[in-house]
Amino acid sequence: MKYQGDWRPVEGSDWTLKEAAAACTQLDCGSAVSVEWSEESSWRSVWRIRADCVQSGSALRDCATSDSSNSILDLTCSDSVRLVNGTSLCSGRLEVKSNQSNQSWSSVCDADFDQQDAEVVCRELGCGAPSVLQGALYGEVEASMWTKEFQCGGNESALLDCKSSGSERNTCSPGKAVGLTCSESVRLVGGDSRCAGTLELKHQGDWRPLRDGISLWTLKEAVAACRELDCGSAVSVERREESSYRSVWGIRSDCVQSGSALRECATSDSSNYILDLTCSDLLLQPNISGSSSVDGVSEAQQQGFHVLRGSTFTISCSVQPLYPGGSFQLNFTSSTSALNYTQPAVNHSAHFLFPAAEPAHQGSYSCVYHVYVLTHIFSSESRLISLTVADLRPLIIRAVVLPLILLLANTGLYFYYKATRGQRPGRREKAELDYYNLGVPAAEEEGAQGAE
Repeated sequence: MKYQGDWRPVEGSDWTLKEAAAACTQLDCGSAVSVEWSEESSWRSVWRIRADCVQSGSALRDCATSDSSNSILDLTCSDSVRLVNGTSLCSGRLEVKSNQSNQSWSSVCDADFDQQDAEVVCRELGCGAPSVLQGALYGEVEASMWTKEFQCGGNESALLDCKSSGSERNTCSPGKAVGLTCSESVRLVGGDSRCAGTLELKHQGDWRPLRDGISLWTLKEAVAACRELDCGSAVSVERREESSYRSVWGIRSDCVQSGSALRECATSDSSNYILDLTCSDLLLQPNISGSSSVDGVSEAQQQGFHVLRGSTFTISCSVQPLYPGGSFQLNFTSSTSALNYTQPAVNHSAHFLFPAAEPAHQGSYSCVYHVYVLTHIFSSESRLISLTVADLRPLIIRAVVLPLILLLANTGLYFYYKATRGQRPGRREKAELDYYNLGVPAAEEEGAQGAE
């Protein structure tokens, strides 16, 4: 930086990406990708930049003081790609700077951008894999629109290295500029689950463990790491001493507490003090299923399952065998009541038996698994399933009444048919009529009919 008529390097031992972002912006060089410092053999005059001053939005020269050091700042910016209006350096509306003479920044229409293009951008910015790709996530278009479609294979090192379509787009629908979120490369390794272990950060292509920075880490700083890992809240943070020094990322606690992502607060360092972190979402989600004495086992699909009134049914809870012991709490809610039942976990499961299903059992059920690990109680809840209780009496009535109705209908039809056939009297009936009404013996009449 040239200040007070003098070009000097900037001292960089405590710079992070957060300060580097301000420098890249002032250089019109896109986003900050990496910040490193090299140690020279001898000391020389440098400019020291106050981090709090830069983060407030002031120009670098307004935050400079004269100093001497052998720690020299090396900075890499993304040059022709940046994400603006996002919540971190890895999220925002995508803008591209053409290599034409005007050197202007242009937004990209989401119709001209796909997942492979996003992979290239995230890699170019030093971020993790793309996690969200959607138009209009980070404000309306302010810059002009990029006029060609990107056709990346996904392995290119820079977006402008990708092929582009020959046809140009004149317009893009309002609110359709590419909004991109790349994942932050943070992980916990060596623990009993993905939410416990040694905290590591991938920065400048290198996975390293973290140590505390200028001040000791507390749960307040650990919250940011658990949030980035999607692991709930912080439960414990410990400082482990190793036998030898190794390359680590130092994290400035004041930077983390300001709401910045861990990657933005990292500086290259070496230490034998390593951070171990435990977050609250330590457990996998329990499974829930239902069965009844009539229907057998149900897989308890999203729509729930049905039981007959008076039948026996069971709600079963289970969890993968990560930890011994623990207990299951079955929660029940309906429009009129809320109850819970608790059983110890036996072989990582529990079965809640209900001897006779009643309408009061109709509602939603979930399993909550509780277990004591690392001096803390952890809990994890299953999804909800719904139970419907069907009354058996209407089924019995239908089973009796319908056949009876059919029988009566058939009988009525039989007599109606017989009455309307116009059938002649039988022989015996005719003989009796002749005998009484005509005085002719029945036997003679029968004989005459026989002769005929």
